[in-house]
Order: sequence, then structure tokens, then C-alpha cells
Amino acid sequence: MLIQEVILENFMSYEYARVPFRPGVNVIGGPNGAGKSSLLLAISVGLGQSYTERSRKLSDLIRWGKDQARVTLILDNSKRGGKRPVPRYNKDQIFLTRVLRKDGKYWFELENHAATKQDVERLLGRFGVDPDNMLIIMHQNMVEQFTVLSNVEKLRMVEAAVGLEPFRENVLQAQHKLTRILSQSESVGKLLESAEQTLNYWREQYDKYQEKKQLQTKRRFLDRELAWAEVEQRESIFKELQADRNREQEILNRIEEEIKTVTDQLRNAQSQQETLKNKMKVVFNERLGLERGIAENQSTLNLYEQLLEEASVLESTIQKDASRFKLLRTENLKAFSQSAREYLAVVFEKVKENQAKMLSLEEAADKMANQILENRVQHALLKYRRESAAEDLERINAQLKDAKASLDSSMAKAEQSGARIAVTKNVAEVLDEIRVTDGHLAALADVSEDIERMYESYSKLYLELKEKAQVVAENRQKALEEVKTRMQAWRTVMQNLMDRVNLEYQKIMSKTLATGEVRLANGHDIETAGLEILVGFKGGKPVPLDAYTQSGGERTTATMSFLLALQQHVRSPFRAVDEYDIHMDPKNREMIARMLLSLIKDATAQYIVITPSQITFAQENANIITVQNVEGKSVVREVA
Repeated sequence: MLIQEVILENFMSYEYARVPFRPGVNVIGGPNGAGKSSLLLAISVGLGQSYTERSRKLSDLIRWGKDQARVTLILDNSKRGGKRPVPRYNKDQIFLTRVLRKDGKYWFELENHAATKQDVERLLGRFGVDPDNMLIIMHQNMVEQFTVLSNVEKLRMVEAAVGLEPFRENVLQAQHKLTRILSQSESVGKLLESAEQTLNYWREQYDKYQEKKQLQTKRRFLDRELAWAEVEQRESIFKELQADRNREQEILNRIEEEIKTVTDQLRNAQSQQETLKNKMKVVFNERLGLERGIAENQSTLNLYEQLLEEASVLESTIQKDASRFKLLRTENLKAFSQSAREYLAVVFEKVKENQAKMLSLEEAADKMANQILENRVQHALLKYRRESAAEDLERINAQLKDAKASLDSSMAKAEQSGARIAVTKNVAEVLDEIRVTDGHLAALADVSEDIERMYESYSKLYLELKEKAQVVAENRQKALEEVKTRMQAWRTVMQNLMDRVNLEYQKIMSKTLATGEVRLANGHDIETAGLEILVGFKGGKPVPLDAYTQSGGERTTATMSFLLALQQHVRSPFRAVDEYDIHMDPKNREMIARMLLSLIKDATAQYIVITPSQITFAQENANIITVQNVEGKSVVREVA
């Protein structure tokens, strides 16, 4: 059993209703317009059936004047064989609700939590229910629609109902795999032929490429030789510059030493000059003292001489004033005068000595000044030579730096070309040989550098394609065998199903005084294989069931007989059919009802039958539910 109870709220003509269901057959009866079909429609809506959504707007199913409708299905999740159908919910009942709104929005709820349609489909899949299968839920007029379906559609519907779809999927997957392999085989064959032609072309080009490759190898060696020849040339230049720098440095060092010597000499001469200046100053001061003494003594001597002259003049008058001249004695004046002369003579002698000393000092000072001038000139010349040498050294250092950078660059470039080799040619000779080699390479310029790769690639591709063709051939054989095996498995299970259903179908049809047959048509091709139902009424030869050959009652009887014959193989615990017996005569209606009740004995199966003639089930073990319309509202009454 699947559904324990259906709860309707503002759904179509139902304001509120709770409809309990039991295992086995549940018969919904009542007059036309009472709301019988609305119950099955509500179940379909609750299960998310696509048919309902395509046939009419869900918002049209809301009771007039209401904004929202709810359909709640209470699903049976009790343990079966010690396990629940949906182990996720550890309870005997699962509440599945669908809410419809007037604005067109709707949603599902599982256990009062929002759920998607995919969640509902997964849930129903655990119960084995497919509400979109016509053989599971058959609404009004679907009995007639079933007869209109093609045999292919009928067979696939049966496969889905009994759970044999995996067999078809296995076959289709194997066929798709075979199709891919056949397409792959054809592609590989074409590729193999094309690859062989292309390989022949590249083989011709490959021979030319070998010659070019040898020239390129030689060219690379010449490049390497040229690089190391340039290194040797730059090393020679670098060594010469180093020698020049050492020579210039030695010259500069000598100049520095000479400058130091001259500087010391100049400093010593200046010191001596200063000493001479001090001596000359002392001599000069001494001369001043002597000159001052000469001047004083000369003045005294002049005074004495004047007094002597005056004394000789005044001698005649001395007697007139003896007291005045008694002190002025001629002898004394002469003595004083002589003493002054002697002193002056000594002083003049000292002056001469002073002049000689001064002259000697002046000569020494002049000589020292000349030496200082000579030292200064020499010092200036040495500074000029030092600046010149420094400039030369700086220039050589700059050249040496450039030469070192050039040497390092050449060395790095040469090291990239390979380890150092002994160079037997100079740069010019190597360049000449490079020009000759380049000329030979120019003749092979149209030979692509990718020829070897292309040749190897196509050689490898050709071998791979040959191997792949072998593998594809093996895979094709395996795929053919796999298709054959799976097709045989599908055909076997389908034929077994058809055989069992056919026996049951013939038994049921015989009770309606008719004949019939159910068989698998075009069983050799799964794409065109179909379910063929044959019926024969009133002693007629069985012919295919369709919408034109049989009457409405005959089509309904044949279709219901097929459904009854199929019931024990249907995996869904829930099935429903709406007003299947409208066109049946009373005898067939009663016979089909009895057959339905006798077949649905399994307590786990649940069948809902909607019929205006519930009297045919009244005396049997069925759950009869009567629906009435009271003042525009559908009312449900359960009858045991």
C-alpha cells in the first residue's frame, strides 16, 4: 500500500475532506459531478504528475473564491521485511503536501519542510511509483487513449511499469557504444589511408632534412668555435690593457714618489728659508743697533769737535771769566773726542762685519729662494704629470672595464654554446667558414625544421592508427557480442513477460467469451519493437486492438483485461483507473470487477477504481467510498 489517507483543502469542489484508503481495492463511487474524478486528480497533483500540469493550470484547481489549495498525501512507510521503503524517515507515515496558489505559484512539502519536484520524484522512486505512467494512473478517457498509442509506446510503457527499463537501457547503451565504435572504425580507416599517403611525402622530405641537419650541426659547432675565438680575442685585448694599466700604475707610483720627495725638499727649503729670514732679522736688528750707536757717537764726536773749536776761540777770553771755563779743559775734550773716534772705529768695524754677514745671509736666502722656486716648478710639473698619468690610468681602467664586460658577455655567450674548445682559427677564418656553410644551408631553406618531427609524428601516428584499427576491430567484435548478449537478455525477459501476461490475458478474455493474444512484435529490433494486443469478439478472428476496429465496450474490455493480466508484474504498490466501465455491458462490468478483486489480494498492493456503478463491488471485499455533492461542496462518506 502507498497512500493511507488523502487530505483536501479548498481543492476544486472540496472545501475540506479526509479520505482514508486501504490495501487492496478502493472503489470511489457516486453520481456524476459529485467529485469522484477530482479525488484521483488531487492524488495525481500531490504525486507531481506531469499530465495534470499539462492539461490545465494548477491555479484552476483551487476552489472558487479561495486563494490557496492544499493536497496532503499520508504515505505508508511502515516496515516491510524489516526495512522501511524510505529509511531516511524513521516513522510509519510520511506527509507529502502540495500547495497551490491563485497567483500560479506552487510548491511541495515533505514532513512540513519545503521540497523540490526532484525530491518528490526520488521519494516516489523509493516506493517504485511512476505517476506519469498511464498503466499506473489512468484518468478518464485514458482507456481510449491507450488503444491509440503505437505498439512501440505501449511496450515502453509496460517496461516502465514492470521495471524492465534497465534491460532496454543496457541494450541502447551497447548499441550507442557500437555506433560510436563503428563510426570510430570508419574514421580510423580513413585516417590510416590518409596517414600512409602523408607519411610517404614526409619520408622524401626527411632525406633532405638529414643533410640540412648535418649542416646545421656543423653551423652550431662553427658558432661555438666563433664564440670561443671571440673570447680568446677579447682575452688578448684584456691582457694587453691589464699590462698597460700596470705600466701606467707604475709610472703614477713613481711620480707620486717624486712628488713626495720634492714636497719634502720644498718643505725643508721653506724651513731653511724661514731660519735665514730669522737670522737676517737678527742681523738687521744688530745693524740698526750699530747704526744707532754710530749716530749717537758721531753726534757726541761732533759736539766735542765743536767744543774744541769754540774752546780755541774762547781761549783768549777765558781769563775774563776763569770760573766759567775752568771745567772746559782742552785735554779732556780731546780725550773724549779720541775715545769717541775709537769707539766709532770699533763700531764701523762691526758694521762691516754685519754687512758681510748680511750679504752672506742674503746670498744664502737668494740661493734658497731659487731652490724653492725650482722645487715648486718641479712640483707643478710632477703634479701635471700625475694628472696626466691618472687620466691615462682612468682611461685604461674604463677601457679595461669595457673589455671585461665585453669578455664576460662573450664568455657567457660562449658558455651557452657549450664547453670551451681549443680554437685553431681566428675570428676571420671562422667567419669565412660560416659564410660557406650558410650558403649550403640557403640552398635547403625550403626544407622545414619540422620535417623530422612531422616524419616521426606521422610514423608514430601511422603505427598508432594501425594498432588502433586493430583495437577498434576487436572492440567492434566485442560490442557486437555485447549488443547481441544484451539484446538476447532483453528479448528473453520481455518474451517471458509476454508469455506470462498472454496466458493470463487469454484466461480473462475467455471469461468474456472472447479471444485474444499479447505478443512481442519486431523483437529483433529494440527501436521498433512493440507490444501487440490482439482481440476477437463474437467468434471473430483476433485482430489488433485499435481505435477503429472494435467498439467502445470491446476496446474497454480488452484494455482492462490486459491491465488485469499485467497487474501481478507491475512493481508500483499503487494503481488507479477512472471510469473504465462506462461503455461496458453489465456482464463484462461485473466480470472485470470480480477479476480485479481476485487479482489484488496482496496486502501491499493498492488499487483505486472510480466508477459510477459501485454496485458491482458492493458484495465483495472492497473499501467503498461514496462521494456526494451537497450545496456545491463535495462530501466523502466511507462505507465498509
